[in-house]
Amino acid sequence: MIVAFSVSPLGVGEYVADAVRVVRESGLPNRTDAMFTSVEGEWDEVMDVVKRAVAAVEARAGRVSLVLKADIRPGVTDGLTTKVETVERYLAT
Repeated sequence: MIVAFSVSPLGVGEYVADAVRVVRESGLPNRTDAMFTSVEGEWDEVMDVVKRAVAAVEARAGRVSLVLKADIRPGVTDGLTTKVETVERYLAT
């Protein structure tokens, strides 16, 4: 399962860093870009990380917006890398 999520404390980047820190410390494969942080793992462990990331922001911000998108594919691992590699392979031809 890959979950891409965005936690928005009304534009305070320092608070977003709190959420990303939770994800990186989780030990799960992850990637952060300009719009989302993606984290890969089993349902319960990924949702726990998302919940803790939101809580980290909520502790400092009075209002938090969460956008979440999930790719649920049992048995697939390393999707963060292989999905991008597939697109890059097509771009190279």
